[in-house]
Amino acid sequence: MLKSEEDIIKIIENDTEMMKILEAASRMKLPDWWICAGFVRAKIWDSLHGFEYKTSVPDIDVIYFDNKNLEKTVEKKLETELRRILPAVPWSVKNEARMHLINDIPPYYSAEDAISKFPETATALGVKLDKNNHVILTAPHGVIDLLNLEVKPTPYFKETIERAAVYEERITNKNWKAVWPRIKIYHA
Repeated sequence: MLKSEEDIIKIIENDTEMMKILEAASRMKLPDWWICAGFVRAKIWDSLHGFEYKTSVPDIDVIYFDNKNLEKTVEKKLETELRRILPAVPWSVKNEARMHLINDIPPYYSAEDAISKFPETATALGVKLDKNNHVILTAPHGVIDLLNLEVKPTPYFKETIERAAVYEERITNKNWKAVWPRIKIYHA
């Protein structure tokens, strides 16, 4: 049974495929980088549901923070390089230092700040490797909701009616309950 951040780290470190993906991202030497969202959430929810297979995620979200180069072309070059290393992985690379321009919000001050403002607490997390290839986990809102199979809006998505509507739309569109029937959905 998964009960803590340490349990999450251990299950990821014991997953050869996840470690290969983390190692590939680590090779990019990106500033303040993380693989986040569904990469971690799906693994944990699969485990908590007792699934023997791995639920596929639409993309592997690699984020980083580099306020010195906000060109979108850099992200595309990084995706190309990652596809060269692991061609079967659906890579998505985003520089969080520029995402405020796309989302029309105040700038983030780090990748972890961006993660803290993801829509759901169970998705607002990321992992990366330290210099010894050990998994590091960031979970600005903790891991209790993730481990309890609870989908709740982050505080940032409860601040305005517009953000709450985005959260509600995501919950509908993602339809996670069809894949993981034991999750509990909370509305904004």
